[in-house]
Amino acid sequence: MLKVTLLSFKPSGWGWTANIPGFGLLADEFTDPALHLWKYDPETMAPAFFGEWGKVPLKPFTGTIGVAPAEAGLHSIVPPRRVGGNMDIRDMALGTELYLPVEARGALFSVGDTHAAQGDGEVCGTAIESPMSVGLKFELIKQTPLAFPRFVTSGPVTRHLDARGYDVTTGIAPDLMEAARAAVRGMVDLLTTRHHMPPVKAYMLCSVCGDLRISEIVDVPNFVVSFYFPRVVFE
Repeated sequence: MLKVTLLSFKPSGWGWTANIPGFGLLADEFTDPALHLWKYDPETMAPAFFGEWGKVPLKPFTGTIGVAPAEAGLHSIVPPRRVGGNMDIRDMALGTELYLPVEARGALFSVGDTHAAQGDGEVCGTAIESPMSVGLKFELIKQTPLAFPRFVTSGPVTRHLDARGYDVTTGIAPDLMEAARAAVRGMVDLLTTRHHMPPVKAYMLCSVCGDLRISEIVDVPNFVVSFYFPRVVFE
């Protein structure tokens, strides 16, 4: 397997978040395109303003990171695979050690899709998409098979969001996807009502800083999915 350590990030200071028709957890409900442009200080990485409504704490990471699959041919970069790729795990951040199974000769590592911030789930399909340079260290670990990627973080993973607690909505259903949709829909409705923002803006904001979590998966036939939105964004 290949061990990859994320050593440094050099952010660009700008980014974008979009609602792309046909893409995202609530694509059937948000059918029109929308775009939000971000500016932030690449030196201080202070929270970035989201229009008139609030500001989002930043945490740079790589959305796409992985090696080549064994299968021959052309492959879409959209879905992740057992060798990594477009995993969109926000904890692929500074100091993280990632372990990847190697299936192709030479591994053929690639990295990209860098983000300035993202919530767990990336529910609208985009985060704060932001160009940046990444410093990496590689180590080959021989004769150690690995079925799927695993990683080790260098410390706490939500400290930049935890300061004021969270508003949480839930979805309960016999299907995890439907429960997830209900939880996100509930938060979009809450933000729209409370902060008087357009629903598509609330949806994109959920994608860049809210966390979608499985709260319960054993009490069949219904499962519970929760959506955590950090209150620090509006304080």
